[in-house]
Amino acid sequence: MNKLFSPASSPLLISFIALVAGAVNVLAFAPFGLWPLQIVTLALVFRLASHAQRFRQGQWIGWAYSFGWLAAGFHWLYISMHRYGGLPGWMAVVAVALLAFGLSTFAAIALGSGVRLKQRWGLSESTMLLLVFPSLWTLAEWTRGWIFTGFPWVSSGYAHTNGPLAGFAPVVGVYGLAWIAGIIAGCLALLPAKRLPLALAATLLAAGFGLKSIAWTSPHGSPISARLLQGNVPQEMKFAPDQIETTLSLYYRMISREPADLIATPETAIPLLSSQLPPDYLDLLSTFARQSKSHIALGIPVSDGPGLYANSMVGLSPRANAPTYRYDKHHLVPFGEFIPLGARWFVEMMNIPLGDFTRGNLLQKPFAVRDQWILPNICYEDLFGEEIAAQLAAGGTAGIPQATILLNMSNIAWFGDSIALPQHLQISQMRALETGRPMLRATNTGATAVINQKGEVVARLPSFQRGVLTVSVQGYEGTTPYIRYGNILALAGAVLLLAAARMLGRADRKNAHKASENR
Repeated sequence: MNKLFSPASSPLLISFIALVAGAVNVLAFAPFGLWPLQIVTLALVFRLASHAQRFRQGQWIGWAYSFGWLAAGFHWLYISMHRYGGLPGWMAVVAVALLAFGLSTFAAIALGSGVRLKQRWGLSESTMLLLVFPSLWTLAEWTRGWIFTGFPWVSSGYAHTNGPLAGFAPVVGVYGLAWIAGIIAGCLALLPAKRLPLALAATLLAAGFGLKSIAWTSPHGSPISARLLQGNVPQEMKFAPDQIETTLSLYYRMISREPADLIATPETAIPLLSSQLPPDYLDLLSTFARQSKSHIALGIPVSDGPGLYANSMVGLSPRANAPTYRYDKHHLVPFGEFIPLGARWFVEMMNIPLGDFTRGNLLQKPFAVRDQWILPNICYEDLFGEEIAAQLAAGGTAGIPQATILLNMSNIAWFGDSIALPQHLQISQMRALETGRPMLRATNTGATAVINQKGEVVARLPSFQRGVLTVSVQGYEGTTPYIRYGNILALAGAVLLLAAARMLGRADRKNAHKASENR
């Protein structure tokens, strides 16, 4: 084993081991939930990188690990591009591989930079593993979450949604969990030579477990009844012209079957632009809302003029003459909802409808349902916890009430019966943890579910079955540290540890210089 970590080890062998460790890391996430694997595999990679002698060696270790992890983590993109988008199979494979390869740049730079800092600052192995690598890893994960609009799927922190570290989520968010998990990984990487860091690892795990007992938010108002609809419309039929009328009838029947304080459909449950609907369709739903005293959250693309349409949620209120509520998705999916510069040729090769939406505003007023305020987010938007936190932080200012319940409306039938569904549910769990608010999920094929303010799934429909999830939901008010500070605490912690590493390196060099003078 010691030979493996020596500088003389084959770079190809080390990169292969890192690649396999990355692929195994996917088992730490939903639906598998083996969260310790995230820490163990990262500890292995940190140990390998700590023995690298050059920037490029550390870079390739980071690249290999991240590529194995991301390619395994979102291989299901192949389904949307090939089965539903019409791309040739080989091209879809190449596209997924190139995306994973490109996104692995951040991990590569992190570990390569760690090797360079070790040489430049004269750092010890302990300083590298406990301070430098965890901090650079966190900064890399955060950067992947926003640059080029961001793609933070299977970010390290999500592995710990159901583990002891989940207690840190309301304080430092998903990237803070990545940072803390990185520190624990550094502790493990120092074994068996140094066992003292095990106490630090145990302390962090115990602290996370203890933080779970803190109630950062408190109940607001009275519980509301909710009906979450899962139409289970096959993706290949969703936008087929001969199926449109069937889909419209399906959702009208599902909505009007029973009253509830809130009735929510999936994203684009209505597969026509609002301007293309039968003239009386929305009027019939509005009549039902008034007569049954129900609020309806309807997923529908809304037209704002020629060539202008938004991926929206339209809210119908039971109050007579109440204005129609509207929420427009603001964080759009590249290629699926907007076309990046120079990529129109690629999008045109795929058969994906409504491929260039307009963006909504980041701050939008929540939807009033009795004495609760519902904050929608549409599909991919719940990957960006800092944006949801910013909307909640703005609550109570500029005439925007603070939301008490989160609502995710999704259609991820694009990815078939794959691990994308439980992974997306896990992402919603993290948002509930960070904000101390329940998250309702209305999806086309799954996972339609209710998550409480502690991030626990308390009710769920089976995937790929048509059904309605009827529940009672209590709203919560208040502000978690993450709502107040967003990612600042995690990023500041990472930067402070890097500064501490530099100071330790300087002190070690001074001590070494004094020792040589005394000889």
